[in-house]
Amino acid sequence: MERKLIVSPSPHIHSSNSTQRIMLDVIIALLPALALSVVFYGFPILKLTFISIISCVVFEWIIGKLFFKRENSITDLSAVLTGLLLAFNLPSSIPVWIIVIGALVSIGLGKMSYGGLGQNLFNPALVGRVFLLIAFPVQMTTFPDSGVSGLEVFSGATPLSFFKEAAQSGMNLNEISQSLPLSDLISDMKRGSIGEVSSIALLAGFVYLLYRKVITWHIPIATLGAMFVMGGITYLADPSMYLNPVTHLFAGGAILGAIYMATDSVTSPMSHKGMIIFGIGIGIITMLVRLWGSYPEGISFAILIMNACVPLINRYAKPNRFGKQISKPKEA
Repeated sequence: MERKLIVSPSPHIHSSNSTQRIMLDVIIALLPALALSVVFYGFPILKLTFISIISCVVFEWIIGKLFFKRENSITDLSAVLTGLLLAFNLPSSIPVWIIVIGALVSIGLGKMSYGGLGQNLFNPALVGRVFLLIAFPVQMTTFPDSGVSGLEVFSGATPLSFFKEAAQSGMNLNEISQSLPLSDLISDMKRGSIGEVSSIALLAGFVYLLYRKVITWHIPIATLGAMFVMGGITYLADPSMYLNPVTHLFAGGAILGAIYMATDSVTSPMSHKGMIIFGIGIGIITMLVRLWGSYPEGISFAILIMNACVPLINRYAKPNRFGKQISKPKEA
């Protein structure tokens, strides 16, 4: 049987990391947040997450079997991670059939339609999440109280939704936000999508991913930094109409999106300079949606928009070619 030897351009860098190992590290980093979401909403969260993961794996296997003549990719854990991230972007009360639809869109439209892992332009889990948000807005914005008795929750909608409605009603946001101390918002569990329950757990996973060198700091810090600066400017301009910047960082899904979805190596820029541009763009678009858009949250839309800009960013912020002389040597 004829065998082809495929050699890529130099330099050739050997690494013990594999796609499976990288996906496993991200899954491990998400486990503390998943555990606290179970504490907050109860054991049905495990059922929701399991259905999301299994649906993504099954759809990838079926599509790969029907349309691709290569070894099936489900063993690389990318479909498992997509299912986990999709579940993290869903409310705990979402019906099972909507989860399955979201998995089909994530894998079929967001990933396999481009050729599979490594070729998709957009983050698959966010493609599914945004589709569900547009197709089923009521189910995707219904967040029940905690399933655990005795656990205090923010009354009404999610914190960002509550503040959005208050601002539209002409209420003073500065006075209202003082009733919810920032320390409680940062340290306590809060209502929202499964992955938004605990910011501390997400940040712990961030430290783990940095330690494992799965991601770098550039995209998360650039995203959250841009949000902080823009939120600070509007807050200083009129604190009665705009939230303080720290609340913007911890009240919604900014941390989840900035750390675990914007950093997807397939759909983010290659160079550090490009990553910073990418992150700043996400932060600005997120704040534009939050401050003046109709949705209280904007991180998902922002990441998808910037995903589309990645080819242009890579063209502008090209890494130096291996062996290229950066500057002329000084003459003696």
